[in-house]
Amino acid sequence: MNSELNRNSSEVTEFILLGFRTPPKLRILLFLVFLLIYVVTVVGNISTIIVTKMDSRLQMPMYFFLRNLSYIDLCYSTIIAPNTLANFLSNEKNISYNGCAAQFFFFALFVTTEGFLLAVMAFDRFSAICSPLLYSVHMSQKVCVRLVTGSYVCGCINSMIQTGFTFNLSFCAENRLDHFFCDVPALIKISCADTFVNEIVLYILSALIITTTTTVILVSYASILSTVLKIPSTHGRSKTFSTCGSHIAVVCLFYGTVFFMYAQPGAISSPEQSKMVAVLYTLIIPMLNPLIYSLRNRDVKDAVKRILHRR
Repeated sequence: MNSELNRNSSEVTEFILLGFRTPPKLRILLFLVFLLIYVVTVVGNISTIIVTKMDSRLQMPMYFFLRNLSYIDLCYSTIIAPNTLANFLSNEKNISYNGCAAQFFFFALFVTTEGFLLAVMAFDRFSAICSPLLYSVHMSQKVCVRLVTGSYVCGCINSMIQTGFTFNLSFCAENRLDHFFCDVPALIKISCADTFVNEIVLYILSALIITTTTTVILVSYASILSTVLKIPSTHGRSKTFSTCGSHIAVVCLFYGTVFFMYAQPGAISSPEQSKMVAVLYTLIIPMLNPLIYSLRNRDVKDAVKRILHRR
């Protein structure tokens, strides 16, 4: 496959990431801001993984999924952030052809997997609230592992298709990507081949993934809402639904930006707008996810206190 990809784009051996159009004086400031965001992302997600793994009271499906979400956020932000930080300080903003293909493959893998995992987490909340007596059966350890594995498989399938279609394009002499990482819209824009099929494939796959996962999420929360409204106590309704608050916030952030970027054809024609949206889902959301779950989740906060108290 690699030889075929290289043969079809022999004119280009590397890409130049143009990144952000900022004056030189602002590059250091942007570098520091992006560095801070990445450090908080790394610390927050690693802390979530450690806390949910160490505390015996958090050995439940909900936190197993949260641990995987933190791992995914850590991975796909790490695929993007270090190279972006290096480009702020370097005049050479090039990335090899194979490096670009690898960056895109792993980014597409993890971002798609996150979409499916968020749907799995919605189903987990549905099972816990709507079928509490059967929860241990519906969400056994074996089922949880299979659901997470299935999310990765779906992510891998989408990533292989997208990478195959994108890097079979011809790029001729133009190798300047008006982006800060290797993403489909920017790559399609500089190709000298007919990209109609690629754009259709991007749109159909994105729409299929978003439709499938959001349907699971919406149906799950419709059932949850119906169940919660039947609880006579106001305090009981508030307490039950509060367990879903963090997940709803994460879903809205993630799907809002991904839909804007990939599921509408017009997004491809606006590079600067695409960059700003891309910053949200590649850097900001992976930073916010552990903060949202930690600040809104009493179990996680109590676990942190217990771990600190032991020391």
